Amino acid sequence: MTDANVFEPDFDEPTDRPGFTYRRARIGWQAGGERLGASLFEVEPGNACFPLHWHSNNEEMLIVLSGRPSLRTTEGERELSEGEVVAFPVGEEGAHQVINRSEGTVRFMIVSEMNSVDLNGYPDTGKVVAMNRAPGGRPVEGTKFLSFHESDAVDYLEGEPNPADTGPK
Repeated sequence: MTDANVFEPDFDEPTDRPGFTYRRARIGWQAGGERLGASLFEVEPGNACFPLHWHSNNEEMLIVLSGRPSLRTTEGERELSEGEVVAFPVGEEGAHQVINRSEGTVRFMIVSEMNSVDLNGYPDTGKVVAMNRAPGGRPVEGTKFLSFHESDAVDYLEGEPNPADTGPK
């Protein structure tokens, strides 16, 4: 077990893309977790750390540590207060996005199961993301993170050879 601290975090995954600029400390890794993940996010005003999404295989829970982030779900949006805890069940009903619409920095933690393989759905864009690592999981060689639009879907048997054509003659 190693040391991790939410008040003095070691931010190990910053991201800087328009609208999605944040700092992330993978507290679960840092503490030596293997089956339970926790990521600390620090988000500046006007940004989010991820699009509206849901997980097929991992329940998540948000804990607001400081500031007043806004929680967006498929039901609408509301402001959260410090200390508030919200759970996101597996599946479409657990769709969520955390946005900083306030004038100050917000800090919150997302705790999650670490089940892999996980599929994520993105209701705003009709995308599906397939990954063979758990959310917040350590990237390892061979890790896949593939994004598709649902409209790119093909028939299950498309391109598969007819067994009559592949056997011995």
